[in-house]
Amino acid sequence: MQNIFEEVSSLDQHCYNELLLSEDILMEHAADGMVDFIKQNFPQSKTIFISCGSGNNGADGIALARLLHKDFDVKLHLFKTPTSPMAKLQYERIKRLNLPITDQIIECDIIIDALFGSGLSRTLEPETALHVSFLNQLSGLKIACDIPTGLHINGECEEDSFVADYTLTMGALKRSLFTDCAKDIVGIIKVLDLGVSRAIYETSSKTKLLDFEDMHLPFRRVQNSHKGSFGHLAIVSGEKLGASVLCASAALRFGTALVTLLSNENPIIPTELMLSHQLPNNATAIALGMGLGVEFSQNELHLFLDNDLPLLLDADIFYHPFITQLLKRENIVLTPHPKEFTQLLHVSGIADISVDELQNNRFKYAELFAQKYKNAILVLKGANVLIAKNDELFVNPHGTNVLAKGGSGDVLGGLIASLLAQGYTPLDAAITGSLAHTKLALGFKGANFSLTPNDLINGIKDL
Repeated sequence: MQNIFEEVSSLDQHCYNELLLSEDILMEHAADGMVDFIKQNFPQSKTIFISCGSGNNGADGIALARLLHKDFDVKLHLFKTPTSPMAKLQYERIKRLNLPITDQIIECDIIIDALFGSGLSRTLEPETALHVSFLNQLSGLKIACDIPTGLHINGECEEDSFVADYTLTMGALKRSLFTDCAKDIVGIIKVLDLGVSRAIYETSSKTKLLDFEDMHLPFRRVQNSHKGSFGHLAIVSGEKLGASVLCASAALRFGTALVTLLSNENPIIPTELMLSHQLPNNATAIALGMGLGVEFSQNELHLFLDNDLPLLLDADIFYHPFITQLLKRENIVLTPHPKEFTQLLHVSGIADISVDELQNNRFKYAELFAQKYKNAILVLKGANVLIAKNDELFVNPHGTNVLAKGGSGDVLGGLIASLLAQGYTPLDAAITGSLAHTKLALGFKGANFSLTPNDLINGIKDL
């Protein structure tokens, strides 16, 4: 896991005050990091257009131009006159080298955005928005210096945000890079050191970036075992049978030895699944909500849930009056999509907001929910999945648009519930289940519009 920070100015201040590293030293190392990236990835025959703003992000761009101009054909463009002390200093340095400056937007092989850094908190002026739009229309490969222009410090995205192929961010990862709207503009993210190891530059953080090394699959290591050794998941199967069957099939494939659908009816189900009208005595976890509808009364649900078994909650249950009681339980994992989460925020008295407001402030509302329901694990679905527990936040950045298909969320519920049934803690089940879900999607070989939930389930065997 890597640390993610809401802001890094305090980290910079630590370097100034405690490590005696000046702002100039940090900036030169940032520019060196960009130079190294460009030299390692592109031949010197490439032309480079660097568009700079008036502040320290523009200063980074000017410093980069100074370091590159003897090895590459660099076109330096000052969109605004330098105004910050560091921008003025870097400008004086390039004047000493007689480095030419252009006042035109020029088509080049590489386009570098050094207009605004990570502190943007206001709407772009129309002139700037138009300039960014022109940069986006250029055909060259695009690199954002620190943060794409138009991405706000809270993660909101301007309509005319710079759309980068790479974001070379300075010192540490920032939260704003991992909002859902940012997914379409940041490209591949690289962290550049600032003259000191990240292990020294960074302080501790309660927000972490997940990678596949954090996924711990339920491999069976004990030979002296039987089907009772690997859990029994009970899934409350409601009006939409398909949703619970997908959940059950994913859970069975992901290691749970026994999966039972709880139903008032006698539907035809796959032969490897079991059916019951009552909760099995040996159940080790329960999944509730996918395809639930209104088939069960609250009293019937209470009979299923009159226990302390780990519980996975999804979909329809978030609109059920029973949800306020379920939120008081221990060992629960909730997997809402954004609209469902706004409903949870409403019934829990945290906020009454639109989906758009939520999407602009996903970190904020995930934190508020987790702080109120300290026994719950929230898995907020999205382009970047947020997993929240108490004051901890984990970001799964591996989501992909192939998952935007009905039933893929039921598979996710099955993966997490399967791990709960096998004895994982709710947090570990959420992390590994979410990472497995996204890895399955990334491994899909078909056209990105053609995935079905069964493709995900079939892929589990190859994880």
